[in-house]
Amino acid sequence: MQATLVTSEDSAPTESSSSAVSWGPIVAGAFAASTLTFILMLLGSGLGLSMVSPWSGAGASATTFAVTTAVWLVIVQWLSSGVGGYLTGRLRTKWVGVHTDETYFRDTAHGFLAWALATLLVAGVLGSALSAALSTGVQAVSTVAAGAATGASAGAATKDGGAFDSTSYYVDALFRPADPTKLAAANTDSDAAATTQASRILLASAANGGEFTADDSAYLAQLVAARTGLSQADAKARVDAMIAKVKDAKVKAQQAADTARKASATFALLGALSLVVGAFIASVAAALGGRQRDDEEAIFLTGQ
Repeated sequence: MQATLVTSEDSAPTESSSSAVSWGPIVAGAFAASTLTFILMLLGSGLGLSMVSPWSGAGASATTFAVTTAVWLVIVQWLSSGVGGYLTGRLRTKWVGVHTDETYFRDTAHGFLAWALATLLVAGVLGSALSAALSTGVQAVSTVAAGAATGASAGAATKDGGAFDSTSYYVDALFRPADPTKLAAANTDSDAAATTQASRILLASAANGGEFTADDSAYLAQLVAARTGLSQADAKARVDAMIAKVKDAKVKAQQAADTARKASATFALLGALSLVVGAFIASVAAALGGRQRDDEEAIFLTGQ
């Protein structure tokens, strides 16, 4: 019996010289997906602007707007990723001598790569707007955490060269004369000194979280009684009403910040979910497109 000599060259596996990644279909699918994403985002922006309104109670709430936006992001990812992935699968050339399972894996990977490239393209165009949307809640919470002192100390120059701050309204309300006809006869210098003292007390209370000490409240009542002609009891009632307004404004600001925080968190979580959905849809669509491409070619060759 003649023995067969097996050389090392005969036993070595044959490796294809062509790459398993077809970048042409991937880039084409990514551009198609990113373009469709941009169009749908513009459409969503128009629909979103129709939901909001500057009139109180006329538009959607912040939570409703955030949830609606996140749901729209899922729809955008679903449609754009499906189109981009399907084009990626249909445009690639047929792999010869490749197992069916390997073909399915390559198509899935091509769809995922097309989705990843499209996501990077969209993030490059809309990255600043997305970052601003996600940081809205953080900025609102930081503003409230800083306290009313930030707003109270933030002044803007008036036409007369004087200073204006957010405590001016409350100070004016404190020293509003009981008899408006006596306003012209008031001592301007004394009014300025009383206003300065009251402003400092308000700033100190704002830095303390909006809490007024008993001494500050009593002193404010004395200042109001001295400058407005009110009785001590009426002056104290005016001071207490002003303090209640300040605390109410603080509570409303905290509620608005908490609503913005929850809306931003919902938007971020559902936005991440939309990306996961987009990656899955792109992969499945690419596998479907690749299978249809191979099946149709096989039918065409059989018909010949």
